[in-house]
Amino acid sequence: MCVLLNVVTAARHYADLPTCLVATCVCLLVYLYLQRPRNLPPGPRGWPLVGNLPILAKSSFAPATLTELSKQYGDVMTIWTGGVPAIVLTGYEIIRTALVKRAEDFSSRKIPPAVADIRGDGTTKDTAKGVLMAAYGPHWKHQRKFALMTLRDFGVGKRSLEGKVTEEANALVQEVLSQNGQPFDLKITMQNAVSNIICSLVFGDRFEYGDPDFLRLIRLLNTVVEVKLTLRDLLVTIQPVFRHLLFTGASGGKQIKMFQALQEFCGEQIEKHRLNFDPNDIRDFIDAFLIEQQRAQDQQARENFTDKQLQEVLIDLFIAGTETTATTTRWALLYMMVNPEIQEKVHQEIDSVLGQTPPSYAQRSLLPYTTATLAEVQRIKPISPLSVPHAASRDTTLNGYNIPQEARILINLWSVHMDPQLFPEPNQFQPERFLDQDGNFVNHKALIPFGIGHRVCLGEQLAKMELFMLFVSLMQRFTFHLPEGAPKPSMVGRFGGAVNVPFPFELCAIPRG
Repeated sequence: MCVLLNVVTAARHYADLPTCLVATCVCLLVYLYLQRPRNLPPGPRGWPLVGNLPILAKSSFAPATLTELSKQYGDVMTIWTGGVPAIVLTGYEIIRTALVKRAEDFSSRKIPPAVADIRGDGTTKDTAKGVLMAAYGPHWKHQRKFALMTLRDFGVGKRSLEGKVTEEANALVQEVLSQNGQPFDLKITMQNAVSNIICSLVFGDRFEYGDPDFLRLIRLLNTVVEVKLTLRDLLVTIQPVFRHLLFTGASGGKQIKMFQALQEFCGEQIEKHRLNFDPNDIRDFIDAFLIEQQRAQDQQARENFTDKQLQEVLIDLFIAGTETTATTTRWALLYMMVNPEIQEKVHQEIDSVLGQTPPSYAQRSLLPYTTATLAEVQRIKPISPLSVPHAASRDTTLNGYNIPQEARILINLWSVHMDPQLFPEPNQFQPERFLDQDGNFVNHKALIPFGIGHRVCLGEQLAKMELFMLFVSLMQRFTFHLPEGAPKPSMVGRFGGAVNVPFPFELCAIPRG
């Protein structure tokens, strides 16, 4: 940097202001280039300062664009997001190598500066609370183990949870019935149902759909999930030092406020539980956490079980658990409407096996075509097609290239699900690809909508149960079709960098029988 200062000082004596600025920019660019890690994986040449952001900005669907680029640059590729390298892993084999065979090296997280600011973590270095964005290490392992054990204690993966899912499925059916076959948007109703199942696990009870606190929760979740980049976010992507700028922009400021409101909501629920907490009657996830707080004897245990940690775990459960299942179910209904012959096959199977008997998760083996249909929805429309970005636990190598610890690692799940070598005619919606010659459901090793390895989705078992039971309950009672005269909805989806959601659409739910 001394050289840079000398150049600027000399320029003041021998050149006008524009020349000074040009000279300064050139020196700055040279300095930044020299600071780049060496022997990174190949990738498209980027622009000064902005890197490859223009390529991503004009892409209609980033996972597909990255898949096409990988054909030129390889399964391990570098994309520059401003001055920060992102390593893109494409294809099943390299993803499995990194996340399963070398899980200790590639299971960390690097929280983006904009997300760190919204969450209130204040830095990008290994301080994220919760489970979703926490860095790989003892703290994360402890919190994930506790969360998994507690969710299992309250029925996740067991028949004891089915009663809560069935209760919510019945409430969902009644809400859909109330539309009287008229066109409506299912988005909020679907989110209500899925969020309420999580509420029953973490708060001990469900909400009525019209409850003011519940409406507030759904509104906050929608604002936080629907991330929109602000000017400040773009500048931070180009150069992290800009995160210290005071301005946030209207959108960014609103999102921070809404996330803080979501934190306050969870904090209120924690305090309500603390007021009537009974260590002999553990009702839900919050109670289980509070009793661990009481049992904490040493400093490390107390640091693992703070109110801040509980608050962030609750938010992780709602953000990761609500949007994924609700959106997958909406995609499933959308594919039923545009493929009425497949919808009819699902109806026939459900009628022949269940009739009007409420579904049970254990019956999925008796409904192979329905199960295959849901698998095909998850294949062709993975909700998080680039997964949650990973990071290396330390500086390491992959395929002979250097992978620096500070780089983000993008896991292109979409490239796996759309690989014609794994799934022939991948653009075609074909549930039969998950059936054997006898019509039995057969899972495919490369169907990985929840990710693989140490960071596989915490709520995978819950999501699978919810998706099956909610979808079967709806298909058992209704035939879905597009409103008369409505154009076919876009089947591409809107991908904002985290979740691939359908563009807004309306449907008609006609009661059956």
